[in-house]
Amino acid sequence: MGSVEIEEQQLIIYSHIITYGNAATAELTEMMRDEIETMWNEPQGSLRLESLMFKVVFKITGEYKAEIADLDIYQNLDPRNNYFRIEEYASGNISFVDGIGCNSGYFKLENLYKGSTTVAHEYGHTIGLDHPHDLDLRGKGVPGIMYPRGTLVDPQYQYDPGIPAGEKGGTLHPMNRKVLQHDIDKLKLYRLQFENSKAILGEFTNYWHPDHAVSNQPE
Repeated sequence: MGSVEIEEQQLIIYSHIITYGNAATAELTEMMRDEIETMWNEPQGSLRLESLMFKVVFKITGEYKAEIADLDIYQNLDPRNNYFRIEEYASGNISFVDGIGCNSGYFKLENLYKGSTTVAHEYGHTIGLDHPHDLDLRGKGVPGIMYPRGTLVDPQYQYDPGIPAGEKGGTLHPMNRKVLQHDIDKLKLYRLQFENSKAILGEFTNYWHPDHAVSNQPE
């Protein structure tokens, strides 16, 4: 989720990443912030709005809040704020966010190694993007950021280039995903309703996640 503002010839998307949980740290939060901002600005995206061309810019900030309370999240009214719990254990063994166009989620620490693209991918969900329907990208080049694990890709984008497509090791390695202009186009920013040159991208879910390792223990 984010706040979109028109400033001169730029369409700027502001998002603030707030982390909490036993595995969250200030250093990890900064890495997440940097991954989102770097990857989503890499294509130097553009958008035609009415008769004008705008540069699409992502400005991402981050904050580790160890003592955040559930009410702090539930009562949030700032569209820039995105809340992510980080833990070593996650039910289902995957990181996730709470819907398409949301501002909360739960990340598994193991998924957040530098260059994993997991955070940039999940951020794409928070600003309105789903997984593509066609998961066979063979012959189509670099995989966009929203392609999930299991996607069929050219050998150089697989976990192991020497493995036949579809077999273990023969699918998309997430480190090979890139944000492309096509991903910017899919946001359909031209549909936003601007008031005083500002609009909201996404919806408030404001969900505080409990620690799965605690909540799944038998009583």
